[in-house]
Amino acid sequence: MCHHCVIDSVKERMLSRRDFFKGSAVAGAAAVASAAAPAPLFAQKAMPTRAEDLTHELYEEFPTFFNQQQLFKEVLFNYDEHKFNINEWRFNEHTGTHMDAPLHFSADGRSVAEIPVDDLVCPLVIVDIREKAAENADAQVTPDDILAWTSANGDIPEGACVAMLSGWGAHLGTDKFRNPDADGKIMHFPGFHIEAAEMLMEAPSVKGIAVDTLSLDHGPSPDFAVHYAWLPSGRWGLECVANLESLPASGATLIVGAPKLRGGTGGPSRLFAMV
Repeated sequence: MCHHCVIDSVKERMLSRRDFFKGSAVAGAAAVASAAAPAPLFAQKAMPTRAEDLTHELYEEFPTFFNQQQLFKEVLFNYDEHKFNINEWRFNEHTGTHMDAPLHFSADGRSVAEIPVDDLVCPLVIVDIREKAAENADAQVTPDDILAWTSANGDIPEGACVAMLSGWGAHLGTDKFRNPDADGKIMHFPGFHIEAAEMLMEAPSVKGIAVDTLSLDHGPSPDFAVHYAWLPSGRWGLECVANLESLPASGATLIVGAPKLRGGTGGPSRLFAMV
């Protein structure tokens, strides 16, 4: 590409970004003018008609980022002997469908228990990258993907969670979900590009991002760039989200059943969407 073509391309992207955030700025001014009235919790104008479970069933062999078992069960009482059942569970916070709290990648960020409940009910934006993820396991959500979403659906709603739909949940239960190299050291699955995360951080109202893979960063990331940018900003993330393909690109409301663990850096969560 010629030098002038590169300059024109950069200018075009910058203008697109300005248009993208124009809606957020107008919305922010309107909020101040109306005494900062809270945004509605539900994305729909009409009452929702169904709930969609976005949570994978959690079991002891659920695949993990470090390829080690992170969930352990001990039977304390059983019905045959005691006439009631109680199990004791031991788990790593970042197992299965789970939340990353700001504290996960910061020295003094909010714990999972400190996240306001209003932040856990929000409009859900779904950015579909299944086509390019099918061609390239290392595909990422980029600023262009976000601009394409806004072009098709309008401004990102106030207080939204932006989710990546890569189709990777279909690989759960197979080696491709982690998709490691032959030596097992580097994984290959989709995630957010740091530039996309930074773009969303310019819109202060975006509360969270979510992925249907093991990490907010794509598999071969050497530095957890998205984690280190996103979480210390006070926002949260969701990983191993299920069934995003059953929802529209816009219009659903996400409800995050995060555990209220004092000092927790995250935890297995029950997620569902109202449509």
